[in-house]
Amino acid sequence: MKLIARQTYIEHIIRYLGKGVMIALTGQRRVGKSYVLRQLAVTIREMFPDANIVYINKEKKKFADIRNDTDLSAYLADKFSENADNYLLIDEVQEIDGFENTLRSLNSDDECQIIVTGSNAKMLSSELSTYLSGRYIDIHIQSLSYREFLHFHNLEDTAESLDSYLSYGGLPHLYRLGLENEDIVWEYIQNIYNTIVLKDVIQREGLRNVTLFENLMTFISDNTGQLVSATSLSKYLKAHRVDLTPMSAINYLKAATNAYIVNKVSRYDIHGKRLLESNDKYYFEDLGLRNLLVGSNRSGDIEKVMENAVYLHLKNLGYNVRIGTLPSGEIDFVAEKGGKTIYMQVAYLLTDNNTILREFGNLLKIPDNYPKYVVSMDPIIKPKDYHGITHLSLRQCLMCESF
Repeated sequence: MKLIARQTYIEHIIRYLGKGVMIALTGQRRVGKSYVLRQLAVTIREMFPDANIVYINKEKKKFADIRNDTDLSAYLADKFSENADNYLLIDEVQEIDGFENTLRSLNSDDECQIIVTGSNAKMLSSELSTYLSGRYIDIHIQSLSYREFLHFHNLEDTAESLDSYLSYGGLPHLYRLGLENEDIVWEYIQNIYNTIVLKDVIQREGLRNVTLFENLMTFISDNTGQLVSATSLSKYLKAHRVDLTPMSAINYLKAATNAYIVNKVSRYDIHGKRLLESNDKYYFEDLGLRNLLVGSNRSGDIEKVMENAVYLHLKNLGYNVRIGTLPSGEIDFVAEKGGKTIYMQVAYLLTDNNTILREFGNLLKIPDNYPKYVVSMDPIIKPKDYHGITHLSLRQCLMCESF
């Protein structure tokens, strides 16, 4: 199978090779971590022809006997060369119990450059931060961006292509299935969701009430971009006659974030310049998974999908994203990278002056000169500039490589 390069990730990883840090590629199952790892192996071979690459894929039967750190150490005992640069690549490292013990030893002895992938944030962050504090870097792999989606599916940037992306999301394997048969697409996405719930929620997190978890995921999908609090969860649970405390429900949501199904986004007081500790928002890691959970209930759905798409794009560009709060209003996204901040509002259509005043007006209340944007689905962008605020179509926004 021909590999389609996800070059941005490869270039990011290469910057850390040989710097004495372990590299962890994290993200939801089937977003392409294994794909990037295989590309990286090819790139290392091209850059360093004499390199010794040890590749372990825990989803392959040939590595089934590597169950714990003792097995891993025994397997690696004779795999490294004294006369070459050694690279250890392990796919789905969380499947090896106690993996951190072996990796810590290898890393401390500087025996090899270690790159691993993993699909559970809780386990990877706790184990790696405990045993490799300051000596590992976490690179988050997302599903395909809109630009990557066009490249993978050999599409032009059109309204129809955008509609496909917003509907099906960016799971990389879809390019092999094709988008022509919706039944196949949704069956594949359903299968991926089932696998995530089984392996990364039930088995890893120990949650037993699968029906409750899936009900909560449906709630979050239907409330994408809405404030979620213990109170709103309590109302939802009572309406469904579920006997569970709101805090227990919050723990179920933590399991979903640990499995990279959703991202929790905190609120930020723009005037007070501080993070707020309650009423977060949740956005899905992949639009296809989100739409699968919503099902046929798509009333008023486009704004939620748009907002989720813009969030994913900002994350893909490397921004730290938060929700902005003002004394009288809210900013959809406050995004910071390298000391630079941008503000972004997302609206479906700017159909009248009242809508224009509302969407641009909140941005005008921010007393600084950082760039500000309004993103909409308007086919003709008017106004293009409103008192210094840039108006972009969603397609323009998702095609931007920087802001």
